[in-house]
Amino acid sequence: MLYYLLYERLFPVVSPFRVFGYITFRTAFASLTALAICLALGPWLIRKLRQFQIGQVIREEGPRSHLSKEGTPTMGGLLINISILAPTLLWADLTNVYVWIAMFALAGFGLVGFVDDYRKIRRKQNLGLTARAKIAWQAAICAALGIMLMALQARGMYSTRMNVPFLKFFSPDLLIDSLLGSRYTYPLGFVFFFLFLALVLAGATNAVNLTDGLDGLAIGLTVIAAGALTVLTYAAGHAQIAGYLQILPVSRAGELTIFCGSMVGASLGFLWYNAHPAEIFMGDVGSLALGGALGTVAVLVKQEILLLLIGGVFVLEALSVILQVASFKLRGKRIFRMAPLHHHFEAMGWQESKIIARFWIAGLVLALFSLATLKLR
Repeated sequence: MLYYLLYERLFPVVSPFRVFGYITFRTAFASLTALAICLALGPWLIRKLRQFQIGQVIREEGPRSHLSKEGTPTMGGLLINISILAPTLLWADLTNVYVWIAMFALAGFGLVGFVDDYRKIRRKQNLGLTARAKIAWQAAICAALGIMLMALQARGMYSTRMNVPFLKFFSPDLLIDSLLGSRYTYPLGFVFFFLFLALVLAGATNAVNLTDGLDGLAIGLTVIAAGALTVLTYAAGHAQIAGYLQILPVSRAGELTIFCGSMVGASLGFLWYNAHPAEIFMGDVGSLALGGALGTVAVLVKQEILLLLIGGVFVLEALSVILQVASFKLRGKRIFRMAPLHHHFEAMGWQESKIIARFWIAGLVLALFSLATLKLR
């Protein structure tokens, strides 16, 4: 909106407004706007959540030290989502379809999380949507996103190829026509593409959700991951930089930088209230939305594989749960004292603040290494 007013309308009349055409300038303003919205609305939302007794329900099988957090206001993800969507609508070029796809993913996965949180609060138990229902809703959103991307691909506005770290001349096509021949593209190629998309998006969404177990842990890691994606979206959308780094250029991906910048600002603002000891929790409405947004942006800029490094801590948290469940069902033994991984370290006697800080450090190292791979090709 402001982009249209300040650049499209006023720049031809007032030349200094030219700066609002620069993506970097608008990204900075979007980040600051998101931060300001989150900081300004945070106290009001916390008061309202307490007023309506919307508090966190702690699962009985979790660490006993977490019982003191019972009743802490939750569903703070509403604040995060508003703080991302509003600056994006203000500062991004709304004629860019990629921006709308990213916002759809954020809102769609956030809606699933909202329903899950609402049921937990209504039942006064840590039981929201069933696993089957949650997977079904996530699959529906993934299918909708897949259809959008296929429609763009048919119009030449999206490529199903993806970047592979360290290999500059290898960019496999997810429709697998380059591997099996074009006659296998339909319907096998589409099936493979949709399955891969669902794996990336559902994996990212649930990984962030599983990591959201300590004060500030998930949102701090989101700041790091969104920051790395801000760099990647700008590089992919800039033809010269993409050519220099030898990554697949995505002509309209530059505007996603504003969306990612808003995610960074909103996450920093929420961290102000979510830092240990937390005044508010994001709930599933926040964690599912953020995971879905991170995964969608990675798909749009062809960095699905690199997302594993950028969100390396999220991946380890999810793997710890998968391995724990598999080991217990197959061998009757547990690998970790408790899963997800952060609870394992709590059971070992680590202080919550120490776990959070060290996981943030690990996340930052992995994000920096992921960016370094752009030249290690």
